[in-house]
Amino acid sequence: MKNIREIEILLVEDNRNDAEMALRALKKNNLANNVLVVGDGEEALDYLYSRGKYVGNESSPRPKIILLDLKLPKVDGKEVLRIIKADPEKKVIPVIVLTSSTEERDIFESYQLGVNSYIIKPVDFDKFVNSVRELGLYWLLLNQQ
Repeated sequence: MKNIREIEILLVEDNRNDAEMALRALKKNNLANNVLVVGDGEEALDYLYSRGKYVGNESSPRPKIILLDLKLPKVDGKEVLRIIKADPEKKVIPVIVLTSSTEERDIFESYQLGVNSYIIKPVDFDKFVNSVRELGLYWLLLNQQ
């Protein structure tokens, strides 16, 4: 497991292909050194709140950004977003929804819950790489936290 103290990006994605594509896109843009991939919303919350297999990591710095899919097992992305943005300590973490959902309801609810950005995953790999590059450059390098 990656050193928990180094995590800059928390990628919450249950689809292995999409997670691998995101990691390849991040690597291609030299942004993948400190990524933790979790496969469901419950594990994301366990990491953020030092529960389950992450007990004892309370002093770990929070991730710089969270890339969050909406359609997740155990705890869905909207509930993860709701919990993060209701927590005074966690709500300052930028959360970018990275999903295939184009439903207006999902977009609207995500912004109501406090998402910082809503990105629809492009199907084309080159477009996906470009989207991830722009996300990483902005949220990790340009944005002041």
